[in-house]
Amino acid sequence: MEANENTYILQEPSPQTASAFTISKAQNPNVYDTDEDTNRNTSGHNQTSNLKQTAFNYVNTIIGSGVIGIPYALSRSGFWFGLILLVGIAALTDYSLCILIKAGNLAGVSTYQDVVEAAYGRWGFYLLTVIQFIYPFIAMISYNVIIGDSVTKVFRRLLNVSSSSALGNRNSVVFFCTVFIMLPLSLQKNISKLAKVSLTSVGFIFIIIGFIIYRVGTLGPSIPRTSQTFSFINDGVAEAIGVISFAYMCHHNSFLLYESLENSTQKRWNRVTHLSVGMSCLIVFVFGVTGYMTFGDLSQGDLFENYCSSDDLANFARLLFTLTIMLTYPFECFVVRQVLETALWGGKPPQTTSHHVLLTVAIVFLGFILSTLTDCLGIVLELNGILAAVPLAFIFPAVTYLKLDSGHKMSWSKAPAYLLAVFGGLVAICGSIYVILRVMNGASCSHGIDMPYCIGNFSANIAT
Repeated sequence: MEANENTYILQEPSPQTASAFTISKAQNPNVYDTDEDTNRNTSGHNQTSNLKQTAFNYVNTIIGSGVIGIPYALSRSGFWFGLILLVGIAALTDYSLCILIKAGNLAGVSTYQDVVEAAYGRWGFYLLTVIQFIYPFIAMISYNVIIGDSVTKVFRRLLNVSSSSALGNRNSVVFFCTVFIMLPLSLQKNISKLAKVSLTSVGFIFIIIGFIIYRVGTLGPSIPRTSQTFSFINDGVAEAIGVISFAYMCHHNSFLLYESLENSTQKRWNRVTHLSVGMSCLIVFVFGVTGYMTFGDLSQGDLFENYCSSDDLANFARLLFTLTIMLTYPFECFVVRQVLETALWGGKPPQTTSHHVLLTVAIVFLGFILSTLTDCLGIVLELNGILAAVPLAFIFPAVTYLKLDSGHKMSWSKAPAYLLAVFGGLVAICGSIYVILRVMNGASCSHGIDMPYCIGNFSANIAT
């Protein structure tokens, strides 16, 4: 059977999954049929988003903290091979998101945890639960670290405050942002209500890209180059794949987005996935290329660490990116909350406002407390990308779909799924070895230290 868009669209459930689907529908009348024309949200109990609104939410879940590491990924993989990886991993992400939702519909379930349980039983459920909790929760911590580092730099520059003041201390700044911005947004019960927030966040990203493009011409020519700046391939490919996979990662949000989609069918999901991943790929591509064209192989894991603290335009871009991070934060909290509710209450938590508020507050403030323990999550984020993002994005969707689909196991239409699983496994193994070796060799990071080219008159020249 030749692979085409119809291979994504559900056929009749297999005998093995039909019973599970029937039981699921009996327990929840809002579990939807697999027919493309069926409106999956006919009950009216849940607010839904149209195709464009869902696409903005989709892009917002993808474009998070990982995008600022793309220039660094290009420096590790080699510029030209890195460009191939940016497009190739986007295509793999697109395919895996489509087959993940297809696997969920085959099993008649509506959460990532449940679809893995339908395929591999309770051991699969618990393994996925642990990984699906780790990824977004560490992402929440990393957002707090970025907020603390970036906002304090802006305040120290603009307000001339010291690190001992409330506005100059990273922990107090993160606390204020948590209480007044991120917690209220995270207390929302329906992800579709964040559509306007997502539109604002995506708009900020385009302004930031405009700044980065501007600095290519005004700053790029002054940055020293080496013979390796535009090499085709380097020895850090595995690390680069981990960083890029982290940037595209949104699978932990996929079922939330699917349930929020108006008239959510497989065909409409494929369409919004192609649109959202394509738009995200364009943003990531432009962000990565322009950032790398400015700093070359001096690009750091956090691109904004390359810009001088005296660069007021860079400080404005830092502030906008911080706002983007804060507007993305609730999506990660949504997933952590759903994972806990599924694991602890079987997906049926007490339907009370106090339960919802207390659980959300506990998640948000535990993330805040842990973020105060360090200002360097570089190695942890690499491990998070390799050990959590890669399995969630590539391995689990592929092996789950292969397990649940009733067709011939060796049909050509399933070849991409097999390749996706093999790719994810190789990246997880090779990337883990590489990161462990870096830790053993004493890898470290630092924040707030200007690069050598920021010293003296040069710094004054780029501040305008």
